[in-house]
Amino acid sequence: MSPFRCPLASQILIRKYWIVDNISGVGVLDKVAQVLNALEAGPQNLAGLVSATGISRPTAHRLALALENHRMVSRDIQGRFVLGPRFIELAGAAGEDRLVAVATPALALLRDATGESAQLYRRQGDHRICIAAAERVSGLRDSVPIGSLLTMHAGSAAQVLLAWEDASKINQGTTGARFTAARLEAVRRQGWAESVGEREAGVASVSAPVRGPHNRVIASVSVSGPLERLGRRPGRLHAAAVVATAERISAALKQSR
Repeated sequence: MSPFRCPLASQILIRKYWIVDNISGVGVLDKVAQVLNALEAGPQNLAGLVSATGISRPTAHRLALALENHRMVSRDIQGRFVLGPRFIELAGAAGEDRLVAVATPALALLRDATGESAQLYRRQGDHRICIAAAERVSGLRDSVPIGSLLTMHAGSAAQVLLAWEDASKINQGTTGARFTAARLEAVRRQGWAESVGEREAGVASVSAPVRGPHNRVIASVSVSGPLERLGRRPGRLHAAAVVATAERISAALKQSR
């Protein structure tokens, strides 16, 4: 029998690989790296982490919880472990995040064109995180610092990040949300979303999707500001500029591949 068809032999080969090629001399650090490498492939429950790493169940659970405490691991809406927002912050600080690099000047142009603060959000589990921003220089504004974790239950950016998911995820995501599945269907049709007072009273916003490989929605570009300036239909003012910015970022990402 091939060793790859024998679960025990496969686990031995996995452990041997890590021992030979991926040992730093610090045992706990090597196990942490195994957990993070497993999560790079996608969300995992505890059983999946154990299977992917060969680490014992109690140790895998302890490491995952410790990494969650340091925001290197988070949970999705199904409670599975996923890579946490801390990695986005570190990537941005190191200047290695291509999306942030492309989006930063585009957000500044969007801010100047609309006169409102502009943000870029990426989904992280059951939250969205601001990974880039260009704030209005003066006057009343909606300030969202880079690294802020916001809800997926309210706001135009949350609508955009959820609208192109499959039906089961939309049903889960709209449970307890300030918007409905019917609203998300409208977002898909028009290609952008607006919100008025959903995330925060007195704040309105407009968002549009940034698309990556295979046309998948990977982020949301937004402008946000006080309701007294944006009005009850902020999309009438800024949807065209926000959509154009999102399309510009999407095109730049495809060219850089």
